[in-house]
Amino acid sequence: MAASTRQYPLWISGNPCETGDLMPVLDKTTGDVYAYVHRAGKTEVDRALSAARRAVEERPFPVTERYEVLMKAAGLLKERARDLADTIVAEAGKLRRDALNEVFWSVDLLVESAEEAKRMHGETFRLPVPGLDDKTCYTIRQPVGVVCAITPFNFPLNLAAHKVAPALAAGNAVVLKPAEQTPVIAWKLCEILVEAGVPEGYLHCLNGDGETVGEQLVGDGRIDFYSFTGSAEVGRRIKERSGLRRTALELGSNSATIVHADYDPEAAAAACCQSAFSNAGQVCISLQRVYVHESIYEPFLQALVNRTNALKVGDPRDESTDIGPMISEAAAIRLAEWIDEAVAQGAVAHTGCRREGAYVWPTVLTGVKPDMKVVCAETFGPVVSVIPYSRLEEAIAMVNASEYGLQAGILTNDLAAAMEASRRIRTGGVIIGGTCSFRIGSMPYGGVKNSGIGREGPRYAIEEMSDLKTVVILH
Repeated sequence: MAASTRQYPLWISGNPCETGDLMPVLDKTTGDVYAYVHRAGKTEVDRALSAARRAVEERPFPVTERYEVLMKAAGLLKERARDLADTIVAEAGKLRRDALNEVFWSVDLLVESAEEAKRMHGETFRLPVPGLDDKTCYTIRQPVGVVCAITPFNFPLNLAAHKVAPALAAGNAVVLKPAEQTPVIAWKLCEILVEAGVPEGYLHCLNGDGETVGEQLVGDGRIDFYSFTGSAEVGRRIKERSGLRRTALELGSNSATIVHADYDPEAAAAACCQSAFSNAGQVCISLQRVYVHESIYEPFLQALVNRTNALKVGDPRDESTDIGPMISEAAAIRLAEWIDEAVAQGAVAHTGCRREGAYVWPTVLTGVKPDMKVVCAETFGPVVSVIPYSRLEEAIAMVNASEYGLQAGILTNDLAAAMEASRRIRTGGVIIGGTCSFRIGSMPYGGVKNSGIGREGPRYAIEEMSDLKTVVILH
């Protein structure tokens, strides 16, 4: 181990905790060890959960303090934006400009969560029953208790903020388990929140893999709520083991966008290129399937191919780079095998179809079949399939012919077509005049079918992470 390689401890009750069991974190561009984090064991998980349980039961987190802590943390996040972005570039392989955007999105999330902490409210109403019509009933929202947040690698700061900030805003204690590939940025988020004044026992960060730390967390009855972003397979496991405890699961997708006959094919290609290949396609709502009306199919395809061929694959620290590495060489190999399999089965690759290490060149496919992995499974990489259609009903049916249902888009200026699509597409969100990959932090975000349950976005996450209590006054 190089003497200059930094080690990051766990966070337990606002204090750093070293275990001596070091887990390497790789620089995704070079493959070199970037940092080491201390790995949690059974003892550390037990300590964190016991402290979290005591905190919520013995020392409530007042609303005014929640607001002040989150606002201060937002300011610190903004002040340290460049260092945080550098961390994301190193351990996630993200383009630097995208990493900076992720930091600023996270600043906004903390501010919005702080504001929503002050807006938690209930309703007051009378009881429409003879003899009780002069009595009063009202509802209040209270913290659910201990929240376990399990976060992925693709937006390692933003998605941690999406879970931790609303959980704290609702008055809960939080145990954060970040992805093994990107734990340092989660550590720095917790450092900022501790510095901002999160009370003792209300924040913990435990590093480790899913098979050990994750399994222990999911099986522990001291946790009241699970917020997870990741694969459908792991989501099912959490749901099975959590029993009657509540969950919010943001799972897989193979998101689609319809390009209708009235839309400019060049403008559509520009939007779809960005949507398919941003963050090397490692986005839950990345464009994977694009259904294009047959009347504009050829000009759209040519424009998309031209734009895709112009993209530069390379070092994410280089400002001229458009696509950096995937999270690991194993992930890149898996995707390349799926692309090769599709081509062997009759698909045509108009671009890309090339891999070097963890880099996969952006690939545009046509001639695909519904049962090919690149169509029906979640690719989570820089590949998009272009499929023609003749009638809008046909396109909507193909969008819906998926086990997933996170988000979809329709590019059209036809109001009737847009409204028809919004009514009939079965996803958690439909974007009119944009692609499936549009998202801002405050909007309700989540899916149907195998894309999960629950909604993110500060206001909606706070509702998920709080209990509605009814109070009746009979005196």
